[in-house]
Amino acid sequence: MNADYVIVGAGSAGCAMAYRLSEAGKSVLVIEHGGTDAGPFIQMPGALSYPMNMSMYDWGYKSQPEPHLGGRELVTPRGKVIGGSSSINGMVYVRGHAGDYNHWAESGATGWSYADVLPYFKRMECWDDRGHGGDPDWRGSDGPLHVTRGPRDNPLHDAFVKAGQQAGYPVTKDYNGEQQEGFGPMEMTVYKGRRWSAANAYLKPALKRDNCTMIRALARKVVIEDGRAVGVEVERGGQIEVIRAGAEVILAASSLNSPKLLMLSGIGPAKHLAEHGIEVVADRPGVGQNLQDHLEFYFQFASKLPITLYKYWNLFGKALVGAQWLFTKTGLGASNQFESAAFIRSDKGIDYPDIQYHFLPIAVRYDGQAAAEGHGFQAHVGPMRSASRGEVTLASADPNAAPKILFNYMSTEQDWIDFRKCVRLTREIFAQDAMKPYLKHEIQPGSDLQTDEEIDGFLREHVESAYHPCGTCKMGAVDDPMAVVDPECRVIGVEGLRVADSSIFPRITNGNLNGPSIMTGEKASDHILGRRLPSSNAEPWFNPDWETSQR
Repeated sequence: MNADYVIVGAGSAGCAMAYRLSEAGKSVLVIEHGGTDAGPFIQMPGALSYPMNMSMYDWGYKSQPEPHLGGRELVTPRGKVIGGSSSINGMVYVRGHAGDYNHWAESGATGWSYADVLPYFKRMECWDDRGHGGDPDWRGSDGPLHVTRGPRDNPLHDAFVKAGQQAGYPVTKDYNGEQQEGFGPMEMTVYKGRRWSAANAYLKPALKRDNCTMIRALARKVVIEDGRAVGVEVERGGQIEVIRAGAEVILAASSLNSPKLLMLSGIGPAKHLAEHGIEVVADRPGVGQNLQDHLEFYFQFASKLPITLYKYWNLFGKALVGAQWLFTKTGLGASNQFESAAFIRSDKGIDYPDIQYHFLPIAVRYDGQAAAEGHGFQAHVGPMRSASRGEVTLASADPNAAPKILFNYMSTEQDWIDFRKCVRLTREIFAQDAMKPYLKHEIQPGSDLQTDEEIDGFLREHVESAYHPCGTCKMGAVDDPMAVVDPECRVIGVEGLRVADSSIFPRITNGNLNGPSIMTGEKASDHILGRRLPSSNAEPWFNPDWETSQR
């Protein structure tokens, strides 16, 4: 079997590339280890806590014991299904801040500034504001990826935004438009009541073309001959075979599996490869390094009024919601329930937001456990740009073995300072008058935890990953020893091989990573095809008082 382009991984970026490359007339073959995304657990937005906890759809990875979190091993879900993590995620759509991409460009990823990436965000989006207000000039209206907003009919959504305003923060009508900073409506990749994953948006239309095919197989390594990638060794049906690439091999296997595949192929830190008896093709010390993530915790509050989603958190309620969704694709099942958001700055002197909030009108964990208090609501909160860096390394030379993942969370004093600010700023927001009719008391952390030591103790036990790993195949200048790919996404030191997924992010972006990952696939496709969209002249909003004021 062969094709012009062999893409490993039918995830957020891989699906976008399959669509764009086949649209341009190239033959494309996608290798995906996971199976179908059919069925209500994936397609129903309100059921989002299920696929993330199902081994059928998830690689089931865990971090190593995290040294600064009391040795806890944190779950690290990654989608093992068509659509990748876009098929099991929370469907929250955030582009990231202009400052994120300008930082990429300044750090060596030339051509990836906000002016360069904005046209790709616009190309990929089919944004529906349904009269909600927003920034039509900044958004795309005819791309494959449908982006919508929830109905926001629970009064708690409005109360959260009003409380932010009362605390002195801006309100933004569209955090994906000109102004990210502030409180406002949250956006999601949902269309006609269904999860609009990269598989639904890009892969399924691409597979209808004669020049795009997909096989189910486990990629074992990239086959490299005379310094050039010529194919991918896979295992399927118990047999090992090689899929040949006429033009290029493209890894889009995630920030955990792309570096693993590079190392299994002999591309990575020479000493580490030697430990596993792998012959070195290219000594790239940055492979697997620079691992970043967003860490967060849930601020939970008991509700005075029985208006939260808790009333559906029983067998009968869930059956009702599920039945309405199955037959009409409407109702509570048609939303991820993350319908209000905020991005704020933690201090003066910080030029763009470094704290994100997801607001949810129920107090519940990712694994679906509701708070013992019954009716409640919560805000997920965490800093956006931790200086902590971890690594992905090989546990063994066996392609079936999971990679070793160490995030090294909370390894700097600044991490603890930033998280304490999250606690104190959040308490101040929820103490505003807008929340008074609803807020009974703080469930978690609990208002008795006030000192730095008490807050730190809570954080050590309760912070969780927001599931945004990235950065392990950093994009940068060719002469940067820690860069893995150049600004065209080409692996430095090997011909005919690219990486295009969240692993190439030089630094993590603000907010959820699905949008930036799809954009990476869109933009990488143009690099592969030797073309580019003209840069944008749009001027994003930065708070004019950022140097002197926190809000």
